[in-house]
Amino acid sequence: MMAHEFGLVRRILKEHSGLNLGEDKQDMLEGKLRPLLREFDLPSLSHLVLVMMRPDAHHLRSRVAQAVTVQESYFFRDKVPFNYFVDVMLPKLMAKREDSRRIRIWCAAAATGQEPYSLAMELAERNGKLAGWTIEILATDFVEDALGKARKGLYSQFEVQRGLPVSLLVKYFNKVGSAWEISPDIRAKVEFRNHNLLDDGQALGTFDVIFCRNVLIY
Repeated sequence: MMAHEFGLVRRILKEHSGLNLGEDKQDMLEGKLRPLLREFDLPSLSHLVLVMMRPDAHHLRSRVAQAVTVQESYFFRDKVPFNYFVDVMLPKLMAKREDSRRIRIWCAAAATGQEPYSLAMELAERNGKLAGWTIEILATDFVEDALGKARKGLYSQFEVQRGLPVSLLVKYFNKVGSAWEISPDIRAKVEFRNHNLLDDGQALGTFDVIFCRNVLIY
């Protein structure tokens, strides 16, 4: 990939995903884009960049943005946000929403689903206190592959070992071959939807809590 082609891809990534790729990331970018050559039947990265510049190449530009986006996620990531939510925010929200008994939570850039499922498990552990309450968890991402995995709720042994307490693994997951599948009850507590954070979010409605750590840390 030539320097000017790298510059064009960086601009498109900024426009379509908000990702501000550093000038030293060319090798990383090329590695992430090479699988798209087969997907779109293109002979080289130069050809890919050329096709990207066409006015009607919306799908290709979206796939490029998806390929480069960081999809790192794991259960109860960093712990502090989850502890703060259940210990501090949830009691306050329950007092404030006593009349409606409804709380809405948005997990922005939910990747493969570990964050919203962590919240769903935390809330399931408090079913007694939340009897009669409606808790909605909306999880969004613009990477279709990640959303597909999240909706299935199927994780490898390595993925469930990252941050997930054994007690919750045994309680809320079923062994499926060499993988672990989250229980239908927990999966039903989360709605996954395709959404790019650069787009207007008014249609999603209003929320009491927005988890966006997976965005801010990058």
